[in-house]
Amino acid sequence: MTNNKHSIWITGSTRSGKTTRLVTQFRQWVEGGLGKSSQVYRLPKDRQQAPAILVFAANDDNRRDLADKLTIAIQGRYPLLAKTPLGFFQDEVSLFWPLLIQELNLRAQFPLRLRPETEQELATKLWRSELEQAHLELLERNEYKRVRRILDLLLLAAVSGTAIEDIPTILREGITELEGTPETWESIGQMLLSWKEWCLTRGLLTYSIIAELYWRYLLPHPTYQQHLQQRYQAVLADDVDDYPAIARDLFDYLLDQGAVGAFGYNPDGQVRLGLNADPNYLAGLASRCQVETLSTPVNSSLAGELGSIIVELVSEPMFLTGLPESVQSLQTTSRAQLLRQTAQLIIEAVKSGQVQPGEIAVIAPGLDAIARYTLTEILTSQGIAVEPLNAQRPLISSPMICALLTLLALVYPGLGRLVDKDAIAQMLVVLSQKSQISADDQETPLPNPSIDPVRAGLLADHCYVPDPEQPRLLAADSFPRWDRLGHRATVAYTEIVEWLEEQRQQQQQRLITSCVIVLDRAIQKFLWNGSNLPYEQIAALRELMETAQHYWEVDRRLQQSLQQDRGIGRRGDAGTRGRGDEEIGRWGDGEILTNNQQPTTNNKQPTTKNQQQTIANFILMLRHGTVTANPYPVRRSITGAEDAVTLATIFQYRASRRFHRWHFWLDASSHLWEIGGAATLFAAPLFLKEWSGQFWTEEDKTKADEQRLQRILRDLLGRVGEQIYLCHSDLAVNGTDQSGPLLTLVSASTDFAQKTP
Repeated sequence: MTNNKHSIWITGSTRSGKTTRLVTQFRQWVEGGLGKSSQVYRLPKDRQQAPAILVFAANDDNRRDLADKLTIAIQGRYPLLAKTPLGFFQDEVSLFWPLLIQELNLRAQFPLRLRPETEQELATKLWRSELEQAHLELLERNEYKRVRRILDLLLLAAVSGTAIEDIPTILREGITELEGTPETWESIGQMLLSWKEWCLTRGLLTYSIIAELYWRYLLPHPTYQQHLQQRYQAVLADDVDDYPAIARDLFDYLLDQGAVGAFGYNPDGQVRLGLNADPNYLAGLASRCQVETLSTPVNSSLAGELGSIIVELVSEPMFLTGLPESVQSLQTTSRAQLLRQTAQLIIEAVKSGQVQPGEIAVIAPGLDAIARYTLTEILTSQGIAVEPLNAQRPLISSPMICALLTLLALVYPGLGRLVDKDAIAQMLVVLSQKSQISADDQETPLPNPSIDPVRAGLLADHCYVPDPEQPRLLAADSFPRWDRLGHRATVAYTEIVEWLEEQRQQQQQRLITSCVIVLDRAIQKFLWNGSNLPYEQIAALRELMETAQHYWEVDRRLQQSLQQDRGIGRRGDAGTRGRGDEEIGRWGDGEILTNNQQPTTNNKQPTTKNQQQTIANFILMLRHGTVTANPYPVRRSITGAEDAVTLATIFQYRASRRFHRWHFWLDASSHLWEIGGAATLFAAPLFLKEWSGQFWTEEDKTKADEQRLQRILRDLLGRVGEQIYLCHSDLAVNGTDQSGPLLTLVSASTDFAQKTP
């Protein structure tokens, strides 16, 4: 590898202007020419003939923002392709899938990517017998978490450029026997190999498999390399400290072929270190570029004023000093008091005009449901909007989703055991809601159910007929004193009953090919209400529809694969290709229906019982609290949420690269500030390029946690403009004392309650 004098490496702390510098460099490339080897290539006159500039960002929200800035900078005069690293790998694997079919001798079928929830369910069913082995319980007692941890190991290996066959060796050399045995690691290696083979045979791709296919088979392929060289003459990448190791392999190849590069790197970033990023390995690209170091602009944040002081206070608790007025503490005994007083302080600041809601961020190391609900309810009751940042909540937590799933069980036969009276009552309330505009705020829709909870309970008690095969709703006048329902509730209930009967008839006549159609019809009929739904409800409905559509696409692929395998088997050359499909091809193991049910051989449409089992398992998957992938795209700017208080975890806030005038650091004395938690995957340090090959000890973990906390503090200080409130309660939510690493900051700051007269 040689140094490329035309490429630049821009390093700087948070908000030091790295992205702005990259945009400037991009404009210079387009307007002045692109350096390539010793030549200078001017902008081609024919835009269609110009090789594109490859643009990368760390996540999808940042990608859209960066693409917008670049497009505006050059007024759309030059082609660019903006991607996240994993998004680029996915597109390339799909585009060159025929090449991979030839290389790996795969079945000729278009690839279908699995979403995380379907990946989890299919892997669990494929590994059913292995998961019951006692030695795997050392990995994780909870089966759901155990499967997720095993799948995460495959992702870590794939994005680090590690062969799947080497996973057992790495785990054996890096993990102590207290956390697992050699037998455990060998078993995991075999499970992952069987999972990969099973998926590729059926054309199913996960992010892990996509990453491995890219670095192991596609990137080294001469045909692909030729196309890559022809397509891109420059690469621009922001926040490369959050990129996987195999992204550097791509960048190295492009630079070797004479492309120019511009890279932005934040040493205080590294948000995804412990997930899928290898920042130190990516930092090696600096040796191939001209290095530019940017300093933090004066007065743009509290980082310059407080960065070294706060980090020193946390790292060396004996270092005694007071903090300025820009850092104050809010101290209570219980956490419930803390949540109420934090919300009240925000309300008073907004009402007095000191700060706008959109200039406030509430950041916590972990946001439990109580904190989210309490803060949101108190603030919204005072007319202050709240924006939970990328809230990962199960779909089943939405009443609208619960109602739609209950409705499915009433339309399709054989699902009666999934319905009870409480679910029926909830469905009646939700489906009878008609939004109305409030008198105070002409743009705020208020729910106005035609069937209130009391009447819904009466109807569920007297009109719902439970039945395992075909539960149904009777007419409203089928019980004495039905007149107590009132005209409005009776009309709404009758409308629901008639709609259900119409859908059942069409389903029996096979006029409805998928329950996705039923869900769409129900949303249009009962929930849409002229699109006057809050953003959160629209997002939940989109998430449900995307999840359902994907679920049925995968089910269709598995059914087709099973039929093809059986056809091969009749010719005597099936081998082990169809093994496991008897259980997996039907998305279930007979929890609701019969265990010996056979898959359909009808090429046109699945049998009714197969369809019932698929729907039953879909409903059960969501009711188990599965968190599904977020709908795409989900840009909130169109909702007016810019003037809302941001509510986020540390990881979510740092990943979003946001900036606010005021910060509220919730649970400031929690020990969660110093540990990676959900932002660190099991055995992640072993898959970094810099791993020593030795056991990962408690001392190593402690050192990594300290470095992470220092980066978090410097990064957050770079994202706040004027004021920080350290929100501390003596007792945690579980009643235990809190004495985390930031407690020294709380002690050194001014107590807001004591300062206020």
